[in-house]
Amino acid sequence: MDQTVTAMGGRLVKKWIEEPLLNTTDINNRHSLVQSLLDHYFEREELRDRLRHVYDLERLAGKTSYGNVNARELVQLRRSLQELPDLFQLLEKLNNSYVEELTERADDFTELRQLLEESLTDDPPISITEGGLIKTGYNAKLDEYKEASRNGKEWISRLEQEEREETGIKSLKVGFNRVFGYYIEVTKANIPFLPEGRYERKQTLTNAERYVTPELKEKESLILGAEEHSTQLEYQLFLEIREKVKSYLYPLQHTARIVSEIDVLQGFSLVSERHQYVRPEFSQEHTLSIREGRHPVVEQVLDRGDYVANDIDLDSNQQMLLITGPNMAGKSTYMRQIALISIMAQSGCFVPALSANLPVFDQVFTRIGAADDLSSGQSTFMVEMLETRQALSLATPDSLILLDEIGRGTSTYDGMALAQSIVEYIHNEVGAKTLFSTHYHELTSLSNTLDKLKNVHVRAVEENGEIVFLHKVEQGKADRSYGIYVAKLADLPKDVLERAETLLHQFESSNSSARDTVTVEKEEHLSSSQVENTIPTSIQKHEEQPEQLALFQPEEQYSHEDNVTKETETIIKDLKQTDILRMSPIEALETLYKYQQKLRS
Repeated sequence: MDQTVTAMGGRLVKKWIEEPLLNTTDINNRHSLVQSLLDHYFEREELRDRLRHVYDLERLAGKTSYGNVNARELVQLRRSLQELPDLFQLLEKLNNSYVEELTERADDFTELRQLLEESLTDDPPISITEGGLIKTGYNAKLDEYKEASRNGKEWISRLEQEEREETGIKSLKVGFNRVFGYYIEVTKANIPFLPEGRYERKQTLTNAERYVTPELKEKESLILGAEEHSTQLEYQLFLEIREKVKSYLYPLQHTARIVSEIDVLQGFSLVSERHQYVRPEFSQEHTLSIREGRHPVVEQVLDRGDYVANDIDLDSNQQMLLITGPNMAGKSTYMRQIALISIMAQSGCFVPALSANLPVFDQVFTRIGAADDLSSGQSTFMVEMLETRQALSLATPDSLILLDEIGRGTSTYDGMALAQSIVEYIHNEVGAKTLFSTHYHELTSLSNTLDKLKNVHVRAVEENGEIVFLHKVEQGKADRSYGIYVAKLADLPKDVLERAETLLHQFESSNSSARDTVTVEKEEHLSSSQVENTIPTSIQKHEEQPEQLALFQPEEQYSHEDNVTKETETIIKDLKQTDILRMSPIEALETLYKYQQKLRS
């Protein structure tokens, strides 16, 4: 989305994406200007060229406010201000009410521009204390100093030529040293040719002598005095100019915001034209209806026309989609593109779709992917639950919630129970637009009891033992997850895949007691016909099975009735008192070996 040409525009587009608008009028204002820029191609291209000559006004205004802007930066400010009249005149050709409102509040800075044009040279040095900052004609006294210095240097140049002719020494030169000032230098081989008493010796070098004359001393005083006075006066004049610029601080900041906004919107226009985005409409009835929506990032990495577009329809009577389908089929891509389209629209950009009728979402909550925070002691599943809690706690009926594979980080029955409970809570209590993808096919029966929930699936077909992902979202539920086929795509060992196929057939044909021997990942392959339609019944079956033992027994369970000897209790007591963190790795291994030997004896 960043097709800006100024530094301040680049910062603003990031801010707009992070903070989309909530006011429909403001959103439509941005869209109207994007449309006007689309309709005026040549004006937009000329506008981009003009903006390329505008420096970072925000940064320059900030440095001015702190009083540390130098002469080169003020020249950049001058060049930027020189572009504004033509830029604003170009915007008038768009005949857009919003851009007219923007430019009416902008200042063209005629006086400030004139001040900078008359005062500063075109290529001043970075340092503001060494002169060379102020143009001739800006200050009469400064012009006198510069003229005196310039005439003195011309006299020095003539002096060198005259002395060569008088003495006949072609290598004679007049130079300058910051310590000794101006001097006449003659090599030692030519010293015998000097007329007696012509020069006064000033400095002796290894291969030369340096001399002065009364006239040279006089000119040196004049030149150096003029240069010193000129440099001091230039510095004072520059400080005065900088203070005058500082008085324009707020108009500069305001104009910078206007220019950066225009830059962002012309960028939105360019990207919308380049990728065939459309202008979205906004629904007062909180309807979410997208035709042939696309993921703006994924479609860019595919060949043109390869991306499969999808529709979505949600309204007040249908607020949730339960999405099933194979791994790798595109469930997460489908969910994310809905959120991205909404964010793009509320940022002011057109959207990747054939048409879009959107609500204005106040918040977007996502639980997608896997992440942990081990430094804080939070597992992947704990992070998943915390992010889900945030959505359930803060979401409103005007929010958008995306939940992807909730419950996969725990046992099948725990995960299924949590997933169903979360779906029911959002449906009954929150009322937000929700996309919920899952591999728990048993949850598809919720459409029978939750009237605002609809099942959809991402279609895939099987041909000659190979799976073809169609990436098309269709009505109804999926029948399989095709997890083993995805493992095949990942190039797992052939023996592993063949064994998994055998086990899958056994699990699918066995009774419910066989499910107790299956790991969480393998249980996801069970067909819905082998699991009851409701979670509470499944949980009841689960509770009939033997309870899983904890990894560590509670302290109170260690007793003599449980065949724990006094020796074992002593070892446990010693272990509790052992400070492992203060041990070296070797000491820790030795301690572990000692207790192991005691337990074996």
